[in-house]
Amino acid sequence: MALRARQRCHAALTGLVALASAAVLSTAAPAQAADTWTETGSDRADPLTESQGLTSVEVPANSPNRYTGIGTIPVSVSSRGWNHVGDPDASYNGYYIEPYQADSGTAKMFRVQAPNGTWSEYVHTLGSGEALNNSFVAIAPAGQWMVSGEWGTMTRLLVHPTPGVNPSTSPSANLPWTSSIRLDHAVRDVQGCDFLSATTLLCSSDDPAGTLFGMTKPLLQIDLSAEPGATDVTGHVTALRQLPLRSGCSGEFETEGIDYDRRSGTLRVIVISPGFCVLTDSKTYKFTRG
Repeated sequence: MALRARQRCHAALTGLVALASAAVLSTAAPAQAADTWTETGSDRADPLTESQGLTSVEVPANSPNRYTGIGTIPVSVSSRGWNHVGDPDASYNGYYIEPYQADSGTAKMFRVQAPNGTWSEYVHTLGSGEALNNSFVAIAPAGQWMVSGEWGTMTRLLVHPTPGVNPSTSPSANLPWTSSIRLDHAVRDVQGCDFLSATTLLCSSDDPAGTLFGMTKPLLQIDLSAEPGATDVTGHVTALRQLPLRSGCSGEFETEGIDYDRRSGTLRVIVISPGFCVLTDSKTYKFTRG
């Protein structure tokens, strides 16, 4: 797909330092996890409007799940160069955030819808060594801090004050990269993360090689040393299982966004089918924890 080609191109921007670090860390054996996630069903994922990410929305009550795809990008946004949207998230008090990137430039954009329905945009200027990719956002349960991700082989996740929620943020000011989650094991091509708890992330990896954890397209768990905030924390990475790779077509699948709905305990992950079957049997898979 065109989006996939663009993301792989952007991966080169991560730099030689990140790749060298990953090569060392990739030799470590993945940790064993106590929890298992069992597949319980699936829904068809529309390739235009449900192919990049998803999130459950708690406020207002009885809100439908929200999805992103190339077909959900407003013309007013794409016409200004923000032509790729990643995996969104929603805070527990009703702020909805979409991550955007462009094909080139020195910034990322986060589009925020407040509980009253109004939209605003927060731009983040790239820091030193930061990749252009803006693959996902994951809002911490307390709401004040937000995790975002790059692309390629990485040993960190980025932490920002949550735009629109954290009182230090403003659409008229640069949204800073405040701190990092320092991972004890390299990860590759993370497409989405969501908080399972205040100090645990679940992430979907589109890793096509399988050399980091002994499997391609893994579901990852990252246990944090503390809640993310203004200072760096560490993250212990565990590969839980391979995500489903089933289709009527053969070829390379693409793992996309992830969502954990704390109300039902349901985990959902989008997997896009290869070739023509992107139109027919791409799925949002559902899991429950054992």
